[in-house]
Parts: sequence; C-alpha cells; structure tokens
Amino acid sequence: MEEKRKKKIKRAPLSKHHHMSIRWDEFVGESGDVLAIDASLKEKTAIVGRIGILMLACGTGAWRVRDSMNSIARVLGLTCTADVGLVSIEYTCFELDQSYTQTLALATSGVNTSKLTELENFVREFEVHGRQMSLADIHYLLDGIKQRAGLYRPPILGLAAGLACSAFVFLLGGGIVEMFCAFIGAGVGNYLRAEMNRRHITLFAGIFVSVLVACLMYMCSFRLLSLLLPLSSRHEAGYIGAMLFVIPGFPFITSGLDIAKLDMRSGLERMAHALTIIVVATLVGWLTAMSIDFRPENFIPLTLAPWQLFLLRLPASFCGVFGFSLMFNSSPKLAATAGVLGMIANTLRLELVEFTHVPPAAGAFIGALVAGLLASSIGKKAGYPRISLTVPAIVIMVPGLYMYRAVYNIGLTSISVGAYWLTQATLIVIALPLGLIAARILTDPKWRYSS
Repeated sequence: MEEKRKKKIKRAPLSKHHHMSIRWDEFVGESGDVLAIDASLKEKTAIVGRIGILMLACGTGAWRVRDSMNSIARVLGLTCTADVGLVSIEYTCFELDQSYTQTLALATSGVNTSKLTELENFVREFEVHGRQMSLADIHYLLDGIKQRAGLYRPPILGLAAGLACSAFVFLLGGGIVEMFCAFIGAGVGNYLRAEMNRRHITLFAGIFVSVLVACLMYMCSFRLLSLLLPLSSRHEAGYIGAMLFVIPGFPFITSGLDIAKLDMRSGLERMAHALTIIVVATLVGWLTAMSIDFRPENFIPLTLAPWQLFLLRLPASFCGVFGFSLMFNSSPKLAATAGVLGMIANTLRLELVEFTHVPPAAGAFIGALVAGLLASSIGKKAGYPRISLTVPAIVIMVPGLYMYRAVYNIGLTSISVGAYWLTQATLIVIALPLGLIAARILTDPKWRYSS
C-alpha cells in the first residue's frame, strides 16, 4: 500500500498585483539564527539587495544607494557591483570564486526622509556591530523600518502644502490675498493627492486631479473674497502658487547629483521622471486657467521697504522649506533644521538677485552652494542625511513660476516669450544641483575623488 502523500507546505498566496512582493523570509529559511557573516552567498546577497531597494524607495540618489550596499557588503566579506535606476537595481555580489546576481524593482518612486534617516543609521550601526548580528535579527530590523507608516495623515500633509505654497507665493512677489487663496488651493489639492497616494492611485491621475482641484479652489477662494472686498483681477496670478506642491524637488536634484557621479542611467531616468511631472502639472494648470479665464500676470508690487522685505523673507523661506520637508515625511525636528538652512540660503539668493543684480541662475548656484556647505556641518552633528536637508532647503528655489509661464505662452503660440521663460527656468534648474555638487566636492572626500 502506497504511503500517504506528505502534506504540502503552506505558503502565502502569490500577489496578483502588477509588481509582486518579495518573500525575504524565504532567503532566511531555517538558518535564521546563523550569524550573517557565516551565511551562504545567497543569504548575504539578499541582505545587500534589501538595503539597496529600501534606500531607493526613499528617493535618495544612486550614489547613496550604492554606497550603502557597499558598506553592508564589506562587513559581510563580499564585493558588490550595482547598476541603479529610478525604480530598479541590478546587482551582483562576489565571494571568492562564486557570484550571485539579483534584479529588484519598485512599483513606484517616492520620497521618505524619515525612513532614509533610519536606514542610514542602520547602515552605520551595521558597520560596527554587523558581524555579531544574525540573519533573523537583520531582517527583523529591516521589516520594522519598511512597515513603518508615514508620520503624517493626509490632512496634515494638506496643511503643510498650504503653508509651503503660501510662503512660496510671497517669495515670488504675491501679497496677502494671493497667499490666502494659495493656502486654500494647495492645501485641498495636496490633501487629495495624499489620499490618492494612500490608495495607490497612479501618478498621472494623482497629478491631474490634485492640480485641477488646487486651481479651482484658488478660483473659488478668490471669487468669494471678491464678493466681500474690492479686489483687482491681477490677484488671479497667484493661482500658479497653488499648484507648486507638485514640484518634483527630489528627482530634479538627485538627477543632477547622479549625472555628476556618472550614474547616467539613474540620472537620466530621474530627470525624465521629474520633467514628466512638470509637463503634466503645467499642462493641467494651463488648461484649467484657460477654462476659467485666469492669466499669469505679474503680481501687484508690494509697498515694502527693502529692510521690511528682508525681514519677511526670512520667516517665509523657513515656512516654505518646513512645509515641503513635512511633505517629504521628515520629522518636525528635521524639517525645522532644513527650514533654518533654507531660510539662510534662499534669503541670500533673493537679496543677491534683487539688490546686486546677480543673474537668477548665478543666485541659485550661490544659494545651493551655501545650503550644501551648511548641511555638511549641521548634518554630521545632528546625524541627518545630507540630502534630507539640502533638497527641501533648495526646492523652494526651483522656478515653478517660470516653468508654468513657459508652457502657458507656448500653449498660446507666443513662442518667443515661452522660450524666454523656458531658458530662464532651465538655467536655474541646472545651477541648483551644480551648487550642491560644488559643496559636496569641497566637503566630502568621497565626492572629491573618482575612486
């Protein structure tokens, strides 16, 4: 009589999503109590790859992802080589005469500076204590970091966007009316975008809906104020500020940093990703403006003395950077630190451009350089990743107004005017990462040498 068949091992059902989840526990198996340095090549390689893909999911650049993977690999006695893109990593780990290759991918790209800080702290701890850690310990810690929810719910993210964009509008030259309406528009728009992200709605749909709603809410707020107060139609220009919460600061800046380190694949993919967001957002804003007859005219000049403008630019720059940093899931302390950096760097940029007639691109370079130098000293003392400080500090310098005016005028076939604004925006966008790159070369030996 034949023996009874063995019971099948119970396994979780395979994911039916477009991107399947990786069962990292299967790389551990029954050897979870084994020290990581004594594990098999496959198990060691899984640890290196998991660190890399978690770092990539936080929005950091290819250089930082590779550096973290190399740090883990050295402790485990491996040699690692990796090709990093926007949402994927292809890497190989070598041990003596053996090698193991894996390809990992993300479902989408995002930014999470809080998790990035935890991961960088984990890598530093691993360099010290990694030889005493078991496979189970490592994956348990990484599970905890991965599963940690965002620090803020959609309503808080909406308020952060409202704060950032209203400050942004003031720095662009808007007054209290534009700031109030931009606060309402950006707050509601980013609230909806956060809710859609929480439900894993695709990128284009999130941008389309959030920008459309932000512009419409600005219009409604302005119309309501017009019923109560005699307002000039030129206040309509502030609607551009209501949609600036979609500015892809992280991919824009990290694309330049990656290209500087010859990570061309990651740099070009990030740049294409950022440009796609900008094009979709500005086109939606343009179509909405044409539908409701809003025009991006110049703001009504503020009747402020230079010293008053200077004193107001300091808190406005702080609030703008603080709000953007919260949107990147930074802790309040990290966001405040980035806010101080942005307050100094952005105010310096604006003062240079306005009172010394420095070209906007040159002012952007100087502002980014100052932000990078400050982040280098403050980041080391506070233990924050440099990119978590520098990107929020300079994202407020990204010329969203210029980009929108370029698309608006090109859409009206005013090609010469559109080309002017596009050229101005391009020069500033190039200058910002160049300023950070210069600061990194001056302060970081790993950036100073190609080896």
